[in-house]
Amino acid sequence: MTGGDLRLIGAALAGILLAVLMIVRGRLHPFIGLLCGAFTVGLLAGLPLPDIAKAVQKGVGDIIGGTGLVVALGLSLGAMLHLSGAAAALARAALGVTGVRAAPWATLGIAIVIGLPLFFETGLVLLLPIVVAAAEAMAGPEDADRDSARLRLIMPALAGLGVVHALVPPHPGPLLAVEALGANLGRTMLYGIIIAIPTAIIAGPLLARVTTRGVRLAPPVMGDHQLAIATPALSLSLLIVLLPVLLIATGELGQLLPGLTGSTALVAASNPVVALLVTNLLALPLLFGRRLREAAIQDAVWHETMGAAGAILLAIGAGGALKQVLVSAGLSDLLARVVLMYAISPLLLGWLVAVGIRLAAGSATVATITAVGVMPGVVASSGVSPELVVLAIGAGSVFFSHVNDPGFWLVKSYVGTSTADTFRTWSLLETTISVVGLVLVVALSHVI
Repeated sequence: MTGGDLRLIGAALAGILLAVLMIVRGRLHPFIGLLCGAFTVGLLAGLPLPDIAKAVQKGVGDIIGGTGLVVALGLSLGAMLHLSGAAAALARAALGVTGVRAAPWATLGIAIVIGLPLFFETGLVLLLPIVVAAAEAMAGPEDADRDSARLRLIMPALAGLGVVHALVPPHPGPLLAVEALGANLGRTMLYGIIIAIPTAIIAGPLLARVTTRGVRLAPPVMGDHQLAIATPALSLSLLIVLLPVLLIATGELGQLLPGLTGSTALVAASNPVVALLVTNLLALPLLFGRRLREAAIQDAVWHETMGAAGAILLAIGAGGALKQVLVSAGLSDLLARVVLMYAISPLLLGWLVAVGIRLAAGSATVATITAVGVMPGVVASSGVSPELVVLAIGAGSVFFSHVNDPGFWLVKSYVGTSTADTFRTWSLLETTISVVGLVLVVALSHVI
């Protein structure tokens, strides 16, 4: 490694450490800490200040323009589900079927099924309001460790969404890797599901028994407004929750059958932004009926939405800025070159490259794209199963979510954990998915 390479690594570590210290020790909002960390990385790496500013603007714009719209629409839908009583009604119905002891396993299964056709952020903003409401019902006032009990229901849902995001197409990262490495989509999905289920069990209900002890939660993102309206029918509440899933899944059908009448509209509806916007428009009359035009209801819905959206969007936007500066400084390319210098298993190599980029850039998709870019020659020369390389890269792409990952701040804001406890719960959950996923990929390579 050259002196410039060492300088770049030192700059990245210094910038990330500064952001962590400003947030955890200085008690500053993540928006300020992350922006300071981004500029620190760029300056120490030797980038001109105008280039750093452009990278920061690009990083924020990319995140807000993509994830930001999903978050905002999901927040408004979550507010409607909360204020109308629909989320609580669904939670009570689910608990009535599963019981308290089986509730964590039920939320895990629901998250895996619902998460299959959805982006992680979309599944998160749709599922968490219901899971949080169920957690409130499960952990009664007499519970001595009420927050831990709530988390033991919430974390399995996050694990279910996380494993399908990393390991099962048609999520964008694994699907991109399938195409770039020439893997078979059907086999990749089959292997991914085989690996995802035990991984989710370990990272979800089992791990939550350990990591949630003693964790204290802040007030939830959704407020405590009470509206004197009738609770909507359970069937309507369930329809609103499942509608985005159905729209996106139907859109996938439209892509497979391009000659089908109306397939263009179906494909358009599969876009998460379009699916959530349509659902928002239908949720207002279905959940609130004729009272949707009342000023008190409109004020309550949009007050909750905008108040929560401001804090979340600022935090994830600043995380995108830090990610982009790290990428612009060349750290992703440097880590890929360093890992490729060593003769190791193609599966471990793909995982390590993805881990390095994930730690540096924060984005699972960026990690997947970069790792896939350096792996085709290795796959061709080694004869290893490209499907397993796809899964190894997917597992590596979610390793240790931290402050430069917008998903870290999204989970923190929704769940209500402190920054330190988000590391203890969410970051450890993602790391467990990554490591267990790799172990199972290697084990599967000796079977097939």
